[in-house]
Amino acid sequence: MDSQQFDAAPGLARRRFLAGAAATGLLVLPGCASIPGLSLVDAIRRLLSLSSENALARLASPGGFWDNKVARLALPDIFGSRGSILEDILGSSPVRNRLQKQLNHVAEGGARQAAPIVADAVSMVGVDDAVALLRGSPTAASTFLRNELGGSLIEAMVPALGDGLRVASDPIVGQAIAKLTGVDAGGVAKDLAADVDEVIWAEIGREEAAIRANPESTNDPVLIAALKTV
Repeated sequence: MDSQQFDAAPGLARRRFLAGAAATGLLVLPGCASIPGLSLVDAIRRLLSLSSENALARLASPGGFWDNKVARLALPDIFGSRGSILEDILGSSPVRNRLQKQLNHVAEGGARQAAPIVADAVSMVGVDDAVALLRGSPTAASTFLRNELGGSLIEAMVPALGDGLRVASDPIVGQAIAKLTGVDAGGVAKDLAADVDEVIWAEIGREEAAIRANPESTNDPVLIAALKTV
């Protein structure tokens, strides 16, 4: 094709080029000579890294669960399924609220435990169809990562949450656990870990959706180009 033919159909040429580049997992960033190519897998890693770092930093901070009405944990089912066993200490709303608040505080330790595990998983993530993932739903990447990790976060958080329950500052936690026949802090930690896991992935998903809606907020030229071009 001579230069006149190319100039006559710049849009067609560009679309053909992008299609070929996407097929190889690389995309040239227009107007950015310092970054000659973009790995779409790397773009997904950047998206997941920002999403998870933002979400877990917020959840791991003081009040990260309790002060966030969306992330706030209810009492684990293990407390609500014991009938009258706990009524003597949990019969009033103020006491139940105290226990709930303390458990939400303990949950922060679970988020801290989860953070390096998620970061390691993000750094090693591999994707068969990066284009489809970038074009997917607002939470496509975080859903993909959650499926990759399976129940790993829950397993990793149980010991940390168990320790947190044992040393909780409010004695109401120990009193409530002591009333659970056949269940110790480790048993409660398993229930709590499952709830914390749900919140963690929901928050990562919300962060991902926000980044997709406004890539410029990241100030990351690679991520901005990927989300706007693919």
